[in-house]
Amino acid sequence: MTQQVITAFFDSRSEATKAIEELVKAGIPRAGIRLMPENEGSTSATPTTSYDTTRDEKGFWASLEEFFFPEEDRFTYAEAMHRGTIMVSASVDSAHSEIAEDILEKYGTVNIEEREASWRKEGWSGYTGGSTAVATGSARANLTGHTAPTATAAGDEVIPVVEEQLRVGKRQVSSGRVRIRSYVVETPVQEQVNLRQERVSVERRAVDRPVTGGDEALFRDRTIDAVERSEEAVVSKDARVKEEVVVKKNVEDQTQIVHDKVRRTEVDVEDERTNRAVMGTSDKSNPTPRR
Repeated sequence: MTQQVITAFFDSRSEATKAIEELVKAGIPRAGIRLMPENEGSTSATPTTSYDTTRDEKGFWASLEEFFFPEEDRFTYAEAMHRGTIMVSASVDSAHSEIAEDILEKYGTVNIEEREASWRKEGWSGYTGGSTAVATGSARANLTGHTAPTATAAGDEVIPVVEEQLRVGKRQVSSGRVRIRSYVVETPVQEQVNLRQERVSVERRAVDRPVTGGDEALFRDRTIDAVERSEEAVVSKDARVKEEVVVKKNVEDQTQIVHDKVRRTEVDVEDERTNRAVMGTSDKSNPTPRR
């Protein structure tokens, strides 16, 4: 499965640490997660000068080399760490990429492009397009100018032939987010219903007539119960699904051709003994005459 490197920046080391813990809980291997700079005292919250990538005293520039970032991004990221920003990078597969993005955004990742624009307003020159290679030992060539001869212990002078190789990686960037939110809206409604109500009334009427034989039964105890009844409204609700919102994500793979330039040094040898000029290559056993 294809691995992708997702990077995020935080103003607080504690927020970055919490984000890393959540990434691990989500199933992302801890070995694939980097926290930079690793030492808490390596950053400067209020730097007085911009980060010098040529000296690279804190090693920010060199530590970013393994991520295959473009040189201008490395320049910006090194400046961000110099100013106190914490970088978290996670190597994830396609199944965990969206989860990783949500976790990093949840814990307050900063917009590095907005920060870069703010630094430029303050006078930061940023990436100028020149070479910012840092010398890390004899294995790294001096690519900022001509190739300097190197003296050996035997007194010979050695001119190294240097050739750049293009390494193309890939990183995941956010191109926008679609957020669908479901919420409840209450709407007042009304309905009419007819209700019946019973009333019991008692009245006395004056009567003056002789008692008949049938009236003899009136001389006994008698009780009449009259019950009032009324109707009241009963409300019930029936919920029905009226519509569905379907969220789909389509994934397309495309091949992109990366155009760039690589440099190499060539050595011209002028042999005055034979009055012949040859152009040397890294394979000295087969020199090619210059036409």
